[in-house]
Amino acid sequence: MSRLKKLVSSTQGSEIAEAALVLPIFFMLLIGIYWFGRAFNIYSTINHAAREGARLGTTFTCATCATPNQQQSADSIARQVKQALQASHLDPTQVIHAQPPPTRPSCIPGGPAVHCSLPATDPQVCVYYNVQLPSSVPASSGATACGVSVEFQYPYQFLFPYTSLNLQKIMLNAGVQMTGEY
Repeated sequence: MSRLKKLVSSTQGSEIAEAALVLPIFFMLLIGIYWFGRAFNIYSTINHAAREGARLGTTFTCATCATPNQQQSADSIARQVKQALQASHLDPTQVIHAQPPPTRPSCIPGGPAVHCSLPATDPQVCVYYNVQLPSSVPASSGATACGVSVEFQYPYQFLFPYTSLNLQKIMLNAGVQMTGEY
């Protein structure tokens, strides 16, 4: 009887039981940090690609041509986005645009809404020309900021086992607006 009492009151092996409870939670936390970090990395990468496309969209094709104010085409902007994505080892064929593409307010007061210009090639990037941008200029001054907006979405799939996030796909939105060089 004393041997049984000694075995029950002993703390030998309690570390193993505690480790069996704590280690799975610790590893799930580490896996979550990794996958959310990867999602943030992809989000910043696609925003960088959209920024490169918008930067190209604000420039003109030729300064000394007969029509110097001709803007870059949606195809050249899409190529710039594709190159930026490939440089970061992301698959540009997964880029999609919002269905249906939304309209944006025109830079021309009282003008029609600006529609998305889709390139003829992949990736499907929405380019809005002469769009009214949010501005820090007071509305009473009558000045509006005009520019180019580049928008697209990129899918990301979590691999987070034993949770509701496992194999769940989310769409990361990339949207950059840049003031035009008019």
